[in-house]
Amino acid sequence: QVQLVESGGGLVQAGDSLKLSCVVSGGTFSSYGRGWFRQAPGKEREFVAAINWDGGYTSYASSVKGRFTIFRDNAKKAVYLQMNSLKPEDTAVYYCAAGSTGGSARQYDLWGQGTQVTVSS
Repeated sequence: QVQLVESGGGLVQAGDSLKLSCVVSGGTFSSYGRGWFRQAPGKEREFVAAINWDGGYTSYASSVKGRFTIFRDNAKKAVYLQMNSLKPEDTAVYYCAAGSTGGSARQYDLWGQGTQVTVSS
């Protein structure tokens, strides 16, 4: 069974950095787009960033553009989200997804379990 496993979340202060990782286990999604979404308490899940199969295309939500970077290492079956200059409003559960490069959660076929990111002011 193919699964996505996220790691790297935690509690940091505003202005700090974190790097999230998402690894495919039980199979491969090397030829598929991958994305990161987040969901804060009481809010809908929102798009953060996406990357195509070879890393030649990336897209970002306007709220994170210039601060977050998505990249992938297909040899390790991994996608990463480097988050710099974190703000309290970035606090959310971050989810890794596979199967698209779109901005809608419905476009993705496979999801990870999520990792909590908390940014204190």
